[in-house]
Amino acid sequence: MGPHFPAVTAQTEDEFGGAPAPFGRSIARMFGILLRPELSRWRPRIALAFILTVAAKGLSVLAPVLIGEGLNKLSAGEGAAAAGGAFVLFFILFASARFASTALPALRDGFFSVVTQDAQRLVSVDAFRHAQHLDLQFHLTRRSGALNRVIERGASAMEYLLRFLAFNIGPTLVELALAAVVMARLYGVEYSIAVVVTVAVYAAFTIVVTEWRNKQRRVFNEADTRLRGIALDTLTNFETVKAFAAEDRESERYDGAMQDYNRHYVKIMTSLAFLNGGQELIMNCGVLAVIIMAGFGVVNGNLQVGDVTAIMLMLFNIYRPLNILGWAWREIKQGTVDIEKLFGLMDKKPAVADAPDAVDYQPRKGEIAFEHVSFAHEGRASGLRDVSFKVPGGAFVGVVGPSGAGKSTILKLLFRFYDPASGRVLVDGEDIRGLTQKSLRAALGLVPQEVTLFNDTLRFNLAYARLDASDEEILEAVRRAQLTPFIDSLPAGLETKVGERGLKLSGGEKQRVGVARAILLDPAILILDEATSSLDSTTEREVQTALKEAARGRTTIAVAHRLSTIANADMILVFDDGRIVERGTHQELILKDGLYASLWRRQTSDGAAETAPGAEAVPAV
Repeated sequence: MGPHFPAVTAQTEDEFGGAPAPFGRSIARMFGILLRPELSRWRPRIALAFILTVAAKGLSVLAPVLIGEGLNKLSAGEGAAAAGGAFVLFFILFASARFASTALPALRDGFFSVVTQDAQRLVSVDAFRHAQHLDLQFHLTRRSGALNRVIERGASAMEYLLRFLAFNIGPTLVELALAAVVMARLYGVEYSIAVVVTVAVYAAFTIVVTEWRNKQRRVFNEADTRLRGIALDTLTNFETVKAFAAEDRESERYDGAMQDYNRHYVKIMTSLAFLNGGQELIMNCGVLAVIIMAGFGVVNGNLQVGDVTAIMLMLFNIYRPLNILGWAWREIKQGTVDIEKLFGLMDKKPAVADAPDAVDYQPRKGEIAFEHVSFAHEGRASGLRDVSFKVPGGAFVGVVGPSGAGKSTILKLLFRFYDPASGRVLVDGEDIRGLTQKSLRAALGLVPQEVTLFNDTLRFNLAYARLDASDEEILEAVRRAQLTPFIDSLPAGLETKVGERGLKLSGGEKQRVGVARAILLDPAILILDEATSSLDSTTEREVQTALKEAARGRTTIAVAHRLSTIANADMILVFDDGRIVERGTHQELILKDGLYASLWRRQTSDGAAETAPGAEAVPAV
């Protein structure tokens, strides 16, 4: 029996904070973007585009009247010279008005596209920037591919909605109003009533069916997001897929998502066919009714043949954009589904934000203190419980303990990826909640267990900590990180592309890039999060030499799995079940014969603690 793939439902609609919002509020917010100061330079273009749009619609209504008058002159039986001169003039005016009614919108679209593109860029960058500033928990629970899709779809929908609401829907309503007035004044109010009734029935049918289709569209979007997310997730983690021989399994998972996508797509296309058929029926019934009325008007002597022609052309001019109105309304309503998600994302508040009166952190000694800190990750019952310790400036402190004891949580709280449920985290005596996150993290240099690199050059990745670093500074950091021989061996040197997530480099090479990056940042506090636990012994010794250089002269906190790497620490904190159960130097903890001593004996007997205390590999400070 194959794997079960749950159907996509609307239950995840608020995954990015995009719960359905009132249509009018979403549209008003979207048009409000045009009032942003960044778009003020385009105000003259916006005003000119509005003038051209109204002028084009006025000429579109006038053109049928002109051709009708020309035909009336031609069939009136007047003298050949007078009749010829009159109808030719009206025909020329008709052709001119008709040309202008189509040329002006084309001219408008040509110079207005820069406005919509700039607005789209503005909202895309705002959404991207906002997503970057959201808290770590948000990103851990969302797929990056799905998040990117929400931004892309929302920005595209905004550009589309701006164009159609401003230049199709609005002008079409203006044309309908003008045509109804002209018909009532020139030919009779009954024609205006017939047109208005037809338009009202058409609009009501379109709105009702479109609302039904929008519910389908929401579910379809979720299926589409899930499909794209699975595809990106699988392709990004192809090494893991191959390592577990899961190619067929991932293909089946993708197939399940594709089937779900196709099922909802078929529903959308079926309902679209029903909508189109109903719209055509209503429109043709309206045309038939007005033409029959006009025919009886000629028979009764109330209208001339030219008037009938004018009425017919005016009807076609009305119903042509009305047909677009139906299509545009569907697209607009569907576009609001996409833009709701985008605005929902932009409205989402980060769980960790700078205080209104936050100040920049000015590093002094690099002293760190945890005061009665308690914290539990979302969805977990256990976490840190009443943790207190102090790291003097310039000290080297090791953090050890079993898996899940809370070691990495200490680092996340120090970086202020999360805020503690109770207690305080201080640097140089200042509560980090009163500091700006940017300045705090600029003072913290991190070398993680696995350094993930951008798919760019070595130079880009090395300078990511300091974009203003000179080549000399980069090369000095490379030298101190023991990376110079490797870079010298590359034909392209610093311009070498490292591949997706740095996969073209070995584990040790990536770690040394991470160390060089930390050295280049020159932080007040260095954080080592099991920086060598995934390396072999030879590579570990090389990286440890680089880490020793990076740690020199600065406060260092090292979370370690291999106890040999922190045996020379000024103080070792031993965590278990979210608490500090032991603290002291290596020798003091061995003499206590507690948890640390037990872990040390186990690693020594297993051959994991290959470096004795005081050996060169330990990054003593």
